Amino acid sequence: MQISLLAVFLFILDLVQAEDSIVGGRDTTIEEHPFQLSLQHYGRSACGATILSSNMALTSAHCTDGLSASSLTVRAGSSFRGQGGQVLQVSKISQHPLYNPQTHDNDVSVLILSGRIHGAEAHPIGLQPEGAEVSVGTLGTITGWGILSSGGSQPSQLQEAEVAKISDKQCQEAYGNITSITSSMHCFEIQGKGACQGDYGGPVVIHGVQVGIISFGKGCANDDYPGVYTKISNPVI
Repeated sequence: MQISLLAVFLFILDLVQAEDSIVGGRDTTIEEHPFQLSLQHYGRSACGATILSSNMALTSAHCTDGLSASSLTVRAGSSFRGQGGQVLQVSKISQHPLYNPQTHDNDVSVLILSGRIHGAEAHPIGLQPEGAEVSVGTLGTITGWGILSSGGSQPSQLQEAEVAKISDKQCQEAYGNITSITSSMHCFEIQGKGACQGDYGGPVVIHGVQVGIISFGKGCANDDYPGVYTKISNPVI
């Protein structure tokens, strides 16, 4: 997918919008994931994001909805959410025009930064091409600084975990009437692992390519409810 295809512009209250860390994960470093950003609201790590180019970042729309660009910064090139690397001001938020905050459909925003990201530990990530699909069972890697358990603490160091793609049908059956799994979404899960508060807006990556944006779930790594991710390859995104 070309950056220009991001239109650019990519729940129900009992779904985890308020519970954004990687549960069941392990410590990792920015050298392993140089595309990872910490999106910060008035200096506090609130969500994840990824580097699209030297002055553009990708995150979830629900991480920016209702917020001013002046309240947001990103930290690049650091394994730690609170120190190191480079901090840049967000100058503009381009939220998907079809974003639905109730369902999280088209849950994507592009951030324009006031300066340019630089340094050996900060690089853009490639995006999955339009129309491409992830096969069921394929493993992806999620990363972030979200809390380590529901109601738990937020780690200082970047975390990672592996999750597996499941079918849309299986995901919809899990959520039932709670919400609809639309064409702008796909789902990943592995027992005891998943995203939580602070991870949303971050990536799921397969072989160095970002295929999704952490969007929502129900609880933190709740084995009954898979994690739902914005689908990068959807033409609407």
